[in-house]
Amino acid sequence: TEACHFRDDFKVLTSLGAKVIGVSIDDSFSHKKFAEKYNLPFPLLSDTSGEVASRYGALNNFLFIKLAKRYTFLISPQGKIAKIYLNVDTSKHSQEIIEDLKLLK
Repeated sequence: TEACHFRDDFKVLTSLGAKVIGVSIDDSFSHKKFAEKYNLPFPLLSDTSGEVASRYGALNNFLFIKLAKRYTFLISPQGKIAKIYLNVDTSKHSQEIIEDLKLLK
């Protein structure tokens, strides 16, 4: 999974100053199970209302169903969005983030 690639590259990401946080519209119980199953060293935040996803333009509403898009936001130390990744190859995405973090240094 994409999360596993971020787990595997976690030390490199944090050595470059990154804080890795996963956010989805799933509930906290499913996040806890997922994090334990894959031994994730970073937090998974639950956005069941979809408010965060909506503010970042990552939420689709289909009648009564909410679907979050798989987006990544690289946020600078100043709190500004430095880059938005809309279409990612999940098998290479953490490496892409590492390269972009190096460019921000």
